[in-house]
Amino acid sequence: MTELELLGPCAYGEALGSAVLKATAEDFQVDEVLDIPLEGSGEHLWLWVEKRGLNTEEAARRLAKAAGVQLRTVAYAGLKDRQALTRQWFSIQLPGKADPDMSAAENDSLCILKSIRHKRKLQRGAHAANGFTLRLTELKADHAQLDERLKSIAARGVPNYFGTQRFGFQGGNVVDARAWAARQALPEQRAVRSRLLSTARSYLFNQVVAARVTDGSWERAQVGDLLAFTDSRSFFPAGKAECTDPRLAILDLHPTGPQWGEGFSPATGATFDLENALGEREVALCEWLAKAGMAHERRILRLPIGSLTWHYPEPDILQLEFVLPAGCFATVFVRELVDLVPVGQTDSSCVF
Repeated sequence: MTELELLGPCAYGEALGSAVLKATAEDFQVDEVLDIPLEGSGEHLWLWVEKRGLNTEEAARRLAKAAGVQLRTVAYAGLKDRQALTRQWFSIQLPGKADPDMSAAENDSLCILKSIRHKRKLQRGAHAANGFTLRLTELKADHAQLDERLKSIAARGVPNYFGTQRFGFQGGNVVDARAWAARQALPEQRAVRSRLLSTARSYLFNQVVAARVTDGSWERAQVGDLLAFTDSRSFFPAGKAECTDPRLAILDLHPTGPQWGEGFSPATGATFDLENALGEREVALCEWLAKAGMAHERRILRLPIGSLTWHYPEPDILQLEFVLPAGCFATVFVRELVDLVPVGQTDSSCVF
C-alpha cells in the first residue's frame, strides 16, 4: 500500500522539494515530556534512558535482564523509533529490593541518565508530550517557500494522521488486520492482537481525516462535530455557538474523528453521515473492532505544532524543533514540507 492510501492527501499542496531524514540517529531526536512529580521513594525504580539505534521494547528487555527481573515488571509510557536518538522514561517494579546495578544494560546504544524511586509504575500514555529536534539533510528546496509554509503550519497545524510506521512495511499490518477481520477472529498472541487492532483503528481514522482534508473541513468545526482540547480525551458536541469558540483559532480546541469501537458514532449531522458512510464501506473492520471490545473513542483531526522554531545550519540542512502531543507523529508534519528520500538517493539535478 502507498503512503497516500495509508494516510491521505496533504493539506498544503505539493511538497516543496526533497530531503533526507535519519541519515544518522542524531538527525531524529525525541525527548519525552513528563509532568509527573517523582517522589524519591517507593517500590518502582524510574530510569531516564537515552538510546540510539534501539527500539523501546529492546531497551526494556535489556533493562529487565540487567535488573534480574521479568520483562513484565518493566514499564514505559510510549514506543520510540529505533533509528533515532531518544530519551524516555522506564520504570521497574522492585518491591522490597535495593536498586540493582544497571551497568550491564549500558553501552554505546543505551545510557541511563538518571534514576529515582516512585511509589507507582509508569503507565502507558502517561507522558504529556514529546519534544523533537529533526535535521532534514540533503535539502533541495527554496528557503523562502519553506519559511512561508512553516509560518502557515505554525498558525494552522497539520492533519493529525497516524504515520506510516503504524501500518508496517508497505501497509502489511493493514493486510493482516483485514484477513483476521474477514474471519471475525482474533490472533491468540496478545502483542499481535493489540498491534492489528490498533492498526485497524488507525487506518479507519486516517480515512476520515483524508475525507475532511479533501472537503476542507479538517481544521474547521461544523455543527454535529465532537470537539476536544489538545491534551484531553474527553469530547463534547458542537452547536452553532461552539463552532465559533475562539479557542479553535488558537489551536487549543479541535474537531475530532472516530477511533472505532462498540456503538455508533455519537456525532450528528454531516459529521455522522461521513463517518457512517466510511463504516458502511469498512463493515468487516468496524464489526471486528466492536466484537473485540474496543470502546468508541475520539482523536483530534488537527495536530498543533507546538513551540515550532527552525533554522538552516547549512544551505542544504533544515533543523526543526517542536513539541507534539503524545501519540502523534512528526513525520506527518514533515510530509507537508518535502518528500523524504532514502539516504544517498537524492537527485542532484534538482535545483530550487
